[in-house]
Amino acid sequence: MSNRPEALHGHIELKSARGRWILGATVLGSGLAMLDSTVVNVALPFLGDELKADMAGLQWTINAYTLTLAGLILLGGSLGDRFGRRKLFLIGTVWFAVASALCGLSPNIEFLIAARALQGIGGALLTPGSLAIIQASFVRHDRPRAVGVWSGLGGVASAIGPLLGGWLVQSAGWRWAFLINLPFAALVVFIALRHVPESRDEAAAGRFDVLGAVLAALALAGITYGLIERGAPVPLLVGLALGVAFVVLQIRRSPDALVPVGMFRDRVFTAVNVVTLIMYAAMSVVFFLLVVQLQVVSGFSPIAAGLSMLPTTILMLLLSARAAELARRVGPRWPMTLGILVAGAGFLAMSTIGFGASYPLQVLPAVFLFGLGLSATVAPLTATVLASADERHAGTASGVNNAVSRTGGLLAVAAVPPLVGLVGEAFKQPPVFDAGFRMAMLISAGMMVVAALLTFLTIRTNVLASDD
Repeated sequence: MSNRPEALHGHIELKSARGRWILGATVLGSGLAMLDSTVVNVALPFLGDELKADMAGLQWTINAYTLTLAGLILLGGSLGDRFGRRKLFLIGTVWFAVASALCGLSPNIEFLIAARALQGIGGALLTPGSLAIIQASFVRHDRPRAVGVWSGLGGVASAIGPLLGGWLVQSAGWRWAFLINLPFAALVVFIALRHVPESRDEAAAGRFDVLGAVLAALALAGITYGLIERGAPVPLLVGLALGVAFVVLQIRRSPDALVPVGMFRDRVFTAVNVVTLIMYAAMSVVFFLLVVQLQVVSGFSPIAAGLSMLPTTILMLLLSARAAELARRVGPRWPMTLGILVAGAGFLAMSTIGFGASYPLQVLPAVFLFGLGLSATVAPLTATVLASADERHAGTASGVNNAVSRTGGLLAVAAVPPLVGLVGEAFKQPPVFDAGFRMAMLISAGMMVVAALLTFLTIRTNVLASDD
């Protein structure tokens, strides 16, 4: 079977056997990156104790991964568009697996943080390729539903992370939260080699914006360091200056810039990325703190803390594809607006989870609202990003949106915990952690209200209707 770039480009149906294999490979691949961003959270108290890490060390365990992922994911999308999306998807998967093994073998917190940074590079190569493969492989009328399935199952990977992490931590130890990635990565490589067609942007030309990628990564590193390590204003200021330099460089190098500035002339594309930034900032704070709160303050076991997110997983699995189809018919504005508000109501309800929290009375209603809102929002948001960009820039558009979401999470996880007093040994002091957690949930709920308002005011065009 030919895997030339033009073979079967945009002509595969979702219901076909090959279509299902393609979707399976992309879901499993991107699911690795999504799963790892949450499966580690439930292990934080345990690896913190074993590796003698403080609160800043735990933040860096999360943010070292997100930093390289957010800083390099744009380059990953561009490389895929130029050299082949399947090729970069495979390279990223193998890289991710090797880095996961290093994480699992870490002798100290510094080694773990460095390995997590390497892991993020692998994620930056495979994540944008998964969505771009879908956009380039399937016929137009199947793309929204394929993206919906991708979003739903990918969301399941994120939501099931705490459950899997809890089981692994309690039964085998925290290191298996990383080592579990290896067999899944091997399966992804096997399926992709046999069933996924190659595709690329045949019109791609010019130089790679390596300087832009370096500036973006260094800017995020400086800002993140300045936010986590209180009393370090110089890295923060340097990071902000490098961020300004990055923006100026992108404008001057257009259209060969890392971020094609012309993409942001589309009002819907710009709006949905701003909404993504705010929404994922709020969600990342919740994923970082909730499972720790349940263990440290509420007294849940690791498995019980992980199981608490199961309703979100079920709702994402059942509703995401339907939400994508609804958005295709009525437009993304209302499903996204209402979904974000419902998820925000879930965060507000989470602020009541404290000492002696009852799962059915406090945790379940909050997690159910979060899952319901997430199910209504993620698939329409993702489909809207891809539909509002030029088809040949599918990899770049996916990379931009993923970079925006990861950047939102990176900055929020760096900024919010110190802002609410979660510093030093706070994760070992239940009363201190409880007070900080409650304030963090209120801040996250407020961010979701802002995201919903922006969605309602700015995303008025049904860009998905063209896929009929």
